[in-house]
Amino acid sequence: MPRLKVCGVTKPDFAREAVRRGVDYIGMIFVDGSPRRVDINTAPDIEAAAKGAKIVGVFTNASVSEIVSAARRVTLNVVQLHGDYNGEAVGALKKLGFEVWRLDDGGASAGEDATLVDGSDGRKHGGTGKLADWSRVAELKREGRYVVLAGGLSADNIIEAAATGADVLDINSSLEIAPGEKSIAKLDELLAVLHRHNNQ
Repeated sequence: MPRLKVCGVTKPDFAREAVRRGVDYIGMIFVDGSPRRVDINTAPDIEAAAKGAKIVGVFTNASVSEIVSAARRVTLNVVQLHGDYNGEAVGALKKLGFEVWRLDDGGASAGEDATLVDGSDGRKHGGTGKLADWSRVAELKREGRYVVLAGGLSADNIIEAAATGADVLDINSSLEIAPGEKSIAKLDELLAVLHRHNNQ
């Protein structure tokens, strides 16, 4: 089974319960204007609550220095890049010790550790609830890339998403009762679907 990431986490209590249930990655969004933007003062508390999982910081067109500034407040294991990032930026972040996930742009790898296949509504970078082009996962896997699949993943389609061959499934808006307000009950529902499938 692929690893699981829950993105857009804004509260320590949810992070703690998600990790207790076996979630591998906790994502925090550092993007101005996002309803899921994490408060920089709360981020260290989420990190502490998520002990045992890897912390992913999500950025859109932030500079390397801005990413490093955020990482001074919270230890980021992974930097997830949305927007326009070239090999130079990816290389600089990797030299600083970050694992780097970069949004798929349809072109060649920029040296990232994982390529993110996500849905888009043409305006927002992630968190749209729109399905990605799942056929892209197989194409990237044939190129030998490590693939993260995001965009509209939910209890209704998580089994089909896992079958794409993606290495990580990234779940966000389907777990919410309001933007930025994650529900443990919704996470439990999704995990129950996965467990039932795995035990068949």
